[in-house]
Amino acid sequence: MALLISVFRLLVSILAFPIYLLNFIGLWSGICKRCFPCFMKYFTAIYNEKMLSKKQELFSNLQAFAAPSGKLSLLELGCGTGANFQFYPPGSKVTCLDPNPNFEKYLITSIAKNRHLQFERFVVAAGEDMHQVADGSMDVVVCTLVLCSVQNQQQILQEVRRVLRPKDRRRERTRHLSGTCAARIEFRTSCLTV
Repeated sequence: MALLISVFRLLVSILAFPIYLLNFIGLWSGICKRCFPCFMKYFTAIYNEKMLSKKQELFSNLQAFAAPSGKLSLLELGCGTGANFQFYPPGSKVTCLDPNPNFEKYLITSIAKNRHLQFERFVVAAGEDMHQVADGSMDVVVCTLVLCSVQNQQQILQEVRRVLRPKDRRRERTRHLSGTCAARIEFRTSCLTV
């Protein structure tokens, strides 16, 4: 048994060596940033198909957070390919934020398919530092499948609190969802109303 484990370790080390080498010379991050959006394009299509009813339920009350004018200003953190766009209410003004600029071409394709939305802009930034988004400018912040992969969850939640309109801070609901993280993450609903 010990011999078999040693053989498998050696095999994994040999297979992973090119990745270690690319990372050592500083190329792996760039490759991932270019390839990840393509992977996500296919993954999110499958994921949305499997999670359709749950996402419809989670996003069903978004219009309740709209400004008195009836327009909903929405910020999506880690927007990726725009997989959630189909679930947003018609007329929503959507601002997208993602640290990977390579998602933009997939995002534009998704916007073209979801003409019921008003696309505001794409901001290339990490969620921990959203200084390009004005204080109190958003009715809703959506953050799905993101909090498991960020550097600082507390900082993101502080930034969310900063960009949300003050009235939304009083509507506090907590939802527990188990995601891809090993631990269960508590966050303020899918439409973070902190």
